[in-house]
Amino acid sequence: MKNTTYPNIVEFEVTGAYGLFSDPVTRIGGEKCTYQVPTYEALKGILMSVYWKPTLIWIIDAVRVMNPIQTEVKGIRPIKYHGGNDLSYYTYLKNCRYQVRAHFEWNENRPELAQDRNENKHHEIAKKMIRKGGRRDIFLGARECQGYVEPCVFGEGAGAYDHLPELSFGLMVHGITYADEAYSEETRGKMTVRYWQPVMKNGVITFPHPEECRLHKAVRDMDIKPFGRDHDNFVGLGEFEEVQ
Repeated sequence: MKNTTYPNIVEFEVTGAYGLFSDPVTRIGGEKCTYQVPTYEALKGILMSVYWKPTLIWIIDAVRVMNPIQTEVKGIRPIKYHGGNDLSYYTYLKNCRYQVRAHFEWNENRPELAQDRNENKHHEIAKKMIRKGGRRDIFLGARECQGYVEPCVFGEGAGAYDHLPELSFGLMVHGITYADEAYSEETRGKMTVRYWQPVMKNGVITFPHPEECRLHKAVRDMDIKPFGRDHDNFVGLGEFEEVQ
């Protein structure tokens, strides 16, 4: 449910030589196989690397697939949990390029940060960070898939699937609802995985809001990570007291 005053929309393009938006089902044996398109959670992670504070929650509205969907299989020697190396085959997306449109909403599970709900401030900083390429490194689903962001106008330019009326990708993971982003009693105090069935129309996939995903499963109990003066993970609250 939108709880901000202005649209606060951001639009950007993310590119990379490779992407790995892995299907959890294919990771049981150590082999990783990418989805054909990025997941909601992966795009949200990219935007959080660009700019994020616990005051807000990024909501991904849509993604536009600009380049043809191509895959490449690589032989990888990952490190085992108990030492040594193993041999696995990873299937990556190749020559990735996506346009993304998103907005943010206030995290109402963080009432202690209510004084930081300055919509114009966060919106302007987010747009500046997109122009700067992000605050942290950008990855397309996995650490080895370096990505790059820059501003764009969503819908501009020619895309590979602009004239394809409809393409369905079957059941996919939409994202994860953590305890501090819970939106209902059912998701409160838990880590919940959401599922959906994406359909690309003329190259654009429009994402439902997390609470609109009807398929979801609670994975485990989870507590909300605390922020405040008694904790060393966020010092921003002290700034408000200095101003008053």
